[in-house]
Amino acid sequence: MANPIMVRMAEEYGQDSSYGMNNVMTVNGTLQITAFLGILMVAAAAFCYTRFSLGYADLGNMLFYGGAIIGFILAIIIYFAKTKVLIPVYAVCEGLALGGISSLFESLYPGIVLQAVTGTFVTFFAMLILYRTGIIACTDKFRSVVFTSTFSIAGVYLVDFIGHFFNFSVPVINSASNIGIGFSVVVVIIAALNLIIDFDFIERGVQMRAPKDYEWFGAFGLLITIVWLYIEILKLLAKVSSRR
Repeated sequence: MANPIMVRMAEEYGQDSSYGMNNVMTVNGTLQITAFLGILMVAAAAFCYTRFSLGYADLGNMLFYGGAIIGFILAIIIYFAKTKVLIPVYAVCEGLALGGISSLFESLYPGIVLQAVTGTFVTFFAMLILYRTGIIACTDKFRSVVFTSTFSIAGVYLVDFIGHFFNFSVPVINSASNIGIGFSVVVVIIAALNLIIDFDFIERGVQMRAPKDYEWFGAFGLLITIVWLYIEILKLLAKVSSRR
């Protein structure tokens, strides 16, 4: 989503420009760290995924729930304490959670995980090209619309989550109806547009000579958006597949 890590980075850009040439944030450095975190996440996801496929469901569930809970706690700590050493651990936990989610969807709709992974990569590079070529400009109005849309979606999901404890859910958003699929399409689009904002924040950090440690936080924020995009594409494909 329009992640708070990126917002916090933007608020602190330019506060201290006294760093040496080798101690400032770079685009390549941020992308390298993003790739490193991605490898950790994929490896953890594959490990958890194979626990289910090999029949170790109890272990798989333990890894899934443990990864989801610990990952959520670490995300909060990283945001408030700005502790970069925890970011790789977060990537592993996030991977375990994704492995469990992916295994569930794959058991229901064979082949869906590969489709979702492909869709996520294609969307990521498409957004990167659109941003680098200037076809989509990250203006203040653009940010405002995307932020508002993102928080609105988060609000709907929160109401739906809380409602499950009271035997209530937000109508149709989880269904395979035309409205349900349309909702997922909109959410995927908003998630993709958040990548534009992430790219812009990273580039602004480089231009304002943010400290090199911020490469880790930039990569962390970008990873959050990529994970969200993957999950939303997975849900969209599941809805479409269930109608066949």
